[in-house]
Amino acid sequence: MTTVALLVLTTLASDADARALVTALVAARLVACGTLLPGARSIYRWEGQLKEETEVVVLLKTDASKWAALCAAVEERHPYEVPELLALPVERGLERYLSWLTHEVVG
Repeated sequence: MTTVALLVLTTLASDADARALVTALVAARLVACGTLLPGARSIYRWEGQLKEETEVVVLLKTDASKWAALCAAVEERHPYEVPELLALPVERGLERYLSWLTHEVVG
């Protein structure tokens, strides 16, 4: 089985929401790890108005084989009406780390 690691990005409004989402995703083995980066400022247009919010950026590490299930879980659990969920393929990484990541989510 060929594995393709992904770095997945999402944002949440609070540390508590971010922790709850990441904990659920790790427990379900959809991600190997989630890193919370509080203190981000997001500026965006929503429903015709310019918005600026403090958010927590969350970096999720997973395998591409989990993408569909991860999307479904995030849509089910994420408090935003339209959650940000972007996946970036990992081109290179420390082999031991990538092996651990695969083991955690694929088995």
